[in-house]
Amino acid sequence: MSLKSQVESGIKDAMRAKESDKLRTLRAIKALILLEETKAGGTGGELSADDELKLLTKAAKQRRESADIYRAQGREDLLAVEEAELSYIEAFLPKQLTEDEIKAKLQEIIARVGASAPSDMGKVMGVATKELAGQADGRVVSTLVKSLLA
Repeated sequence: MSLKSQVESGIKDAMRAKESDKLRTLRAIKALILLEETKAGGTGGELSADDELKLLTKAAKQRRESADIYRAQGREDLLAVEEAELSYIEAFLPKQLTEDEIKAKLQEIIARVGASAPSDMGKVMGVATKELAGQADGRVVSTLVKSLLA
């Protein structure tokens, strides 16, 4: 089942259950999907699974950044909204890896590409971002790669 059909089904369920936060979030995701489909008009309008993952990852990242800002400003009302939206978006994303799991995968990637110095960070990050897409935050991956190559 495509992401679009999952979201549309979720919208119907949220409307029936009168869950306004979930409904708002799912409608925002649907709007993002429709925008991307119109941009990719020449390909029949359908998004690939990879494009869907990128779209959801971007939306989740935006919610995390907004939540961090609201937390710093002490805006608990807005923070709660962002965290609720983030939880609904994360339901569509693959399971997030723990820091230890990320570190193990990065060590494997480092060994595979033959990286040994901080100057090899670009090679490692190129492979890591493809393999860990949607499973780990890019900032965490970058920080861990720096520490492993140091």
